[in-house]
Amino acid sequence: MKVIGIIPARYQSSRFPGKPLVDIKGKSMIQRVYEQVSLANLDSVVVATDDDRILDHVKEFGGNAIMTNSNHSNGTSRCNEVLQNSEEDYDLVLNIQGDEPYIHPDQLKQLVALFENSEVQIGTLIKQIDSIDELLNPDSIKKVVVNDKFEALYFSRSPIPFVHGVAQEDWLGHQTFYKHIGIYAFRSKVLNNLVNLPVSKLEKVESLEQLRWLENGYSIQTGVTEHESPSIDTPADLERLLRK
Repeated sequence: MKVIGIIPARYQSSRFPGKPLVDIKGKSMIQRVYEQVSLANLDSVVVATDDDRILDHVKEFGGNAIMTNSNHSNGTSRCNEVLQNSEEDYDLVLNIQGDEPYIHPDQLKQLVALFENSEVQIGTLIKQIDSIDELLNPDSIKKVVVNDKFEALYFSRSPIPFVHGVAQEDWLGHQTFYKHIGIYAFRSKVLNNLVNLPVSKLEKVESLEQLRWLENGYSIQTGVTEHESPSIDTPADLERLLRK
């Protein structure tokens, strides 16, 4: 399989403008992400941006970057633009978050390995939740329930599944809960189909793009990872990281 890793990176962000270029202990966030992804030995790694400052910066540190349209509503469609304009043919596309400077290369290798099963259309990673505070926090993580084959059944910002007849603080003793680790891999033909789907009802309700795919009959294979890297969504997140 020929695999491309794409790192969408916008300059404008309502919560943290210029986030890809912030300094993290001597290197920009986007450089740290790029270098970590490069350790996974993919066939190609590229930053997909809509801003000349990010484009120039990536090229300055020796990375590969492509200018993409500024009107994409999400990273999935930005990745598809890169795929459709590529001169190379790729079997798999990895959509990698540009705000996780310490993403673990083994996670990307695990994600690619899911596609050794020829029936897998979309892949992503999940991690077991081990604290009740984490489970009940609607802002910090997205939860997911899976079937016996570890295919995703549903994603939510709420704690799922509901454990009937048990106080919430005791749920972890009765059920295994998983959180979603937000990196995706797609078969190339599937990715192009996904971006042309209309916004779905459940997607609107939860504000979770992956529900659109499930509602339209696509399957999402998950893999359980032990790795988790901090995501930098706000300046406060960056301050916490720098204090460590």
